[in-house]
Amino acid sequence: MFILSEIPTVWLQISLVGAWLGVILLVAEGLNRFTAVGAEVSRKVVHIGTGNVILLAWWLQIPDWVGISAGFLAGAIALISYQVPILRSLNSINRKSFGTFFYAVSISLLVAWFWPMQHQEYAALGILVMTWGDGLAAVIGQKYGKHLYRVWGMQKSWEGSATMYLVSFAVSSLILLFVQGNVWQTWAVSAVVALVAATLESVSKLGIDNLTVPIGSGAIGFFLNQLWVMGS
Repeated sequence: MFILSEIPTVWLQISLVGAWLGVILLVAEGLNRFTAVGAEVSRKVVHIGTGNVILLAWWLQIPDWVGISAGFLAGAIALISYQVPILRSLNSINRKSFGTFFYAVSISLLVAWFWPMQHQEYAALGILVMTWGDGLAAVIGQKYGKHLYRVWGMQKSWEGSATMYLVSFAVSSLILLFVQGNVWQTWAVSAVVALVAATLESVSKLGIDNLTVPIGSGAIGFFLNQLWVMGS
């Protein structure tokens, strides 16, 4: 429950998170405006940098209302930025995508779901699978993708999809190892989460993977652990 005595701590937490996000956006904007690295690189800096804020929120025990509000505020800024180039590093890609908006919404939804349950690890799992899995899959797929396939008119590469799977497995394993230790369920759940994440990423259009991958990964991780860990 939110009480007045919590205000100083809450504002310190908000300030730390805000400072982190501010640094990430400044770096990305600087890369976009003053270097030749390209719009996709600056967007990935935002994608990966902002996603890691979920770990900071978990560590600092940020109240759920802060995470939910921040996610919806970021989503609103993203929608405005589609029409007015407030932050070029957010939407400066030459394809139609609402990924930034969906990304922000997914953070709000996962915090709203798992924070009150005291299972912040599944919110972190969902966001970080998207943050690192999709971020690195795009980089590897674009640079090294030689074996191509098409899904619903979208061109993908097996190299990119394999990267999505492996990184998702690594992220899930690290989080679950930290929370529940080296048990068989950690590895089994991570393998299924990675498969679900890679599949959702490969079939999603218009940036909706920024919503389906985090929500799907967090949900399948939670429900499988409830089934296999709690039921054992």
